[in-house]
Amino acid sequence: MKELDDISLVTQVAVFHNRKAFDKLVVKYQSPIRRFFLTQTRGDQQLSDDLAQDTFVKAYTNITKFHGLSSFSTWLYRIAYNTLYDYFRRNKITDDIDGVPAVASRNSENGDSNLKMDLKDAMQILSDKERSCVSLQLIEGQSIDKIAEITGMNQGTVKSHLSRGKQKLTNFLKQNGYD
Repeated sequence: MKELDDISLVTQVAVFHNRKAFDKLVVKYQSPIRRFFLTQTRGDQQLSDDLAQDTFVKAYTNITKFHGLSSFSTWLYRIAYNTLYDYFRRNKITDDIDGVPAVASRNSENGDSNLKMDLKDAMQILSDKERSCVSLQLIEGQSIDKIAEITGMNQGTVKSHLSRGKQKLTNFLKQNGYD
């Protein structure tokens, strides 16, 4: 039913240029898309908002290119993923994988907030592709086949990035006092 609602809204936008129907899609997907960008930009809220806005503008202007071969959410995440990597290429942003952020020893008084900070720090040590795959699976709940569709990678490559990324996260968290 959820996907049928999306298809109905997409049809209204594509055929009748119904902006209110598109607004409903934006409301529905704005938080997950922003969350995806926040993870990828390491918490840069302004950049995440800008990238999310670019994603929705591209989705609106290209809505007639959505043919329903995948779910609307997969198509939208694909646009978001491409928007992110276009931004990285344009701005020549590279990761220094060896540049592991220093994390001070945490006391257990603020367990939840410390864990969130440690997880945020841990995500920074991942390569762009590892971070994308890990956040799409663990944060957004996407399946491996959907991640492959979104990123344009084959499933084996997605599994490799997930495996390496999760191993790096595990090692980082163990080094910082988590079992």
